[in-house]
Amino acid sequence: MKKLIAILCTITCLLGLTACGSGEELSEYGQYKANNAQQLADQMVLNLFAQYMDDAAAESFSEYTAEEIEYMLNMQYNIQVDGNAFKSGIESFRSAGESMGALTGTNGSTVTVDDSEIVVEVEVTGEKKNATAEIIFSNDMFLTLKSAALNPSSTAGELMANAGLNTLIGMGTVFAVLILISMIISAFRVIPKIQESMAKKKAPAAESSGVDNAVTQIVEQETIGEEETDDCELVAVIAAAIAASQGAVTTDGFVVRSIRRR
Repeated sequence: MKKLIAILCTITCLLGLTACGSGEELSEYGQYKANNAQQLADQMVLNLFAQYMDDAAAESFSEYTAEEIEYMLNMQYNIQVDGNAFKSGIESFRSAGESMGALTGTNGSTVTVDDSEIVVEVEVTGEKKNATAEIIFSNDMFLTLKSAALNPSSTAGELMANAGLNTLIGMGTVFAVLILISMIISAFRVIPKIQESMAKKKAPAAESSGVDNAVTQIVEQETIGEEETDDCELVAVIAAAIAASQGAVTTDGFVVRSIRRR
């Protein structure tokens, strides 16, 4: 019995601490800002963006500069906005309207607060499908609109289609890589044959070059031999001429040491 009471007391203390912690997350001023941001998103900002989901309205609004947008919304609606963020928000709402149709209502909103931002998420219903509007304000007394986007919710059929497409792309990539690898492996059988055919083409060229070298050497040797033969005949003729000029019968006493051509 004592153990049961102790367990119950422990659980009660834990619940009490949790409640205290959740109550201390926001101060009174912080809760005031969060409530104002939620109200501003539900009643004004969402309706304001819905007006510009039409292409013609969005194009007419795109002619304004960021500074002009900030001034105009401050004067007409008494809200602070970032001009560029408001332009991006209009484009997001316009793009989402193509798939979900016109806005028909809301299904409540939630608020998330951190040190610098207050994020309001509004569940929006449309003619074709629902969506979630995410509207971000600055966490200060001005509650400046910093960002806005409308994200259409995907139906079960769309989720299945996306899953099937991702699966198809993944399997197709795997099969493509496998086919490429098989082609590379098949090429290994052809490469040796190509190398062999190239080697055969180079072999006759090498043989012919060897034959040409041999023929060149033979011609050079014959030329040298002819030169030596011509010199010997020239020596004999010169010796005979000298012997005849001196009245000698033979050329035994003559020695030709050198011949100079002129």
